[in-house]
Amino acid sequence: MRIHIATDHAGMELSAFLVEQLSDAGLDVSDHGPSVYDALDDYPGFCIAAAKAVAEDQLAGVEALGIVLGGSGNGEQMAANKVAGIRAALIWNSETAALAREHNDANIAAVGARQHTKEQVLELIKIFIGEPFSNDERHVRRIGKITHFENTGEVLF
Repeated sequence: MRIHIATDHAGMELSAFLVEQLSDAGLDVSDHGPSVYDALDDYPGFCIAAAKAVAEDQLAGVEALGIVLGGSGNGEQMAANKVAGIRAALIWNSETAALAREHNDANIAAVGARQHTKEQVLELIKIFIGEPFSNDERHVRRIGKITHFENTGEVLF
């Protein structure tokens, strides 16, 4: 599986830790930056680049997920969610990590680097990566409605 990761300055140390840990676990990790610490950097470009790579991989049939990190993870999630085909979920505990995948087929995990220890985040990411989508009809239907709106602008109830 390929993992695309991006951060802002607040998550650089955590990002480096995750790249190392996930690579050591045999995952193909692609780091979308930043590569140099800048306390005034802007996360949208990095997160959008990672999200685009996830969407492109998935369209090409490559098994891929993403991780976006920031101080809280909120802005990073918002940026990633602007990319067509992306369902980025803010995860903060084991239940939200599992449910993001199981119920929503989330393809990007957003995490607040200032909210958890490195070890806690690694555990959340392992849960996120390991949890399959349920394929339950109600979840498929709901995701279909999101995708329909994303593609057409039409709201289905």
